[in-house]
Parts: sequence; structure tokens; C-alpha cells
Amino acid sequence: MILSADPAVFCALAAMLAYLGALLPAAPDRRWPAQLLFAAWVLHAVVLLAGAGVWAGDAQGLRLGFAPVLSLTVWLVLAVHGIESRFLPVAMARRALALAGALAVLLAWVFPGEVRAIAHSRWAPMHWVLGLTSYGLFGAAVLHAVLLDTADKRLRHKGPGGGSGIVGGRGLPLLTLERLTFRFVEAGFVVLTLALWLGLQSEAQWHWDRKSVLSVLGWATFAALIVGRLWRGWRGRQATRWLYAGSLLLLLAYVGTRFVYEVVLQRPPA
Repeated sequence: MILSADPAVFCALAAMLAYLGALLPAAPDRRWPAQLLFAAWVLHAVVLLAGAGVWAGDAQGLRLGFAPVLSLTVWLVLAVHGIESRFLPVAMARRALALAGALAVLLAWVFPGEVRAIAHSRWAPMHWVLGLTSYGLFGAAVLHAVLLDTADKRLRHKGPGGGSGIVGGRGLPLLTLERLTFRFVEAGFVVLTLALWLGLQSEAQWHWDRKSVLSVLGWATFAALIVGRLWRGWRGRQATRWLYAGSLLLLLAYVGTRFVYEVVLQRPPA
């Protein structure tokens, strides 16, 4: 298992407990939920490093599998949220992130995947790093889109003149949140484009397998979203639906296909 060493088991359990603690309701002026979330994020990082064999000095590649990649993606989204929250009042996200973090650590414990060398070409390591980074950026975009849709729905239910235009009552204005959401989309698209291009450079012959097809479809969906916003003025739910669709395709490209092989078929990927 990924958490066979006692220190790693302790860190995983502590991370899950800290994430669950951050789920507890608290008054807006209380700091301990944010402090627990940060502690859980640090412990989560230790678990990810231990799973790759860093502490034992025997790291031979990245730990691949649907759960480790999903765990790293959630960790990256938490990192983005932590940096962002120091400058902007991003409300309503703590409990959702804490739950996602606890589930991610648990999944990576139960389904540890395997450590595999990825340096089969000089471009392969950068391809993987950029691919994982794009997962984190699109994950952050999805988190903001959910907040945006939730706030927009509340404003619609209040009727004309009944909303303040502020997320969570004292957080970000809706227009600011929308701009942030699609800044993450644009950044993720650039990183994903580079990752796909480097993937082409690292393969002697391109194979149109499920992962490749779904990745390209996800890339095309994000491209259509960006073009639609620039030329057609897509906003609100019309735009977030495209974001959700592209993110789902990208998630299925690696996490989904690996889940089928590891859990359903219980055999290594072809």
C-alpha cells in the first residue's frame, strides 16, 4: 500500500482528521477552521511525497493511478485557494475543499497506484508536470464556477433588485468571481496545450487511445469556450456548462480510464 510506513500512515490519518475538523461549522470570524485546513494541506503534501518514496530515498518516478492523480489535483486546488484567499475574500469554499481533501487522501490510501518511471524521453517529465498542473488549474476554475452558479441562482431567486451581487454576502462581487473563473480556464488551457504538444514530442508514434481522444476533446471544449466568450459573449450558466463539460472530459481522460483498468478490470493499462 502507499501508506505502508508508520509515519506515512500517521500523516494520512492526521490529514483526514484535520480535513474533517475543517468541515465543522464555525463563526465567520473564527480562524481555527482555516488553520486546520492549512495543517491538513501540509500533511497531505507529506503523504504525497511519502507515497512517491521521497523520504525513503528510492523515488523512481511518479506514482501513477487514478487515486494518486486525483489526490494531487485536489492538493493543487487547495494550494491555489490558499494563495488566493490571502488576497481576495473567496467565501463558501472551505467546507467543500475540506471534504474533497479528506476523500482524496482516503482514496489514495485505498488505491495507491504504482510508481513508474516517466523519463522515457527528455520531454516526458515536463509533459506530466504540465498535465498535472492543468488539472489543478481547471479544478480551481470548476470550484469558482460552482460558487458563481450558486450565487447567481440565489440572486435570481431573490428577484429584481433583491441581490447584493456579492458572493456569500461579504465576499467577492459576482463579476470579479466570473473574471477569476475564466482566468483559471485560460491559464489551464495554455498549460494543457503545452502538455499535449510535449506529449506529441515525447512519443515516437502518436496513439489515438482513449486517453488521447478524451484529452483532445477536452482541449477542444475549452478552446470553444474561450472563443465563445470572446466572440459570442458567453457568460453565466452557458459558459460554466462548457467548463464543466471540458473538465469532465479531461478528468475521464486519465483518472477515468485508470479507474476502469485498476478497479473495474483490475489489470494494468494497455
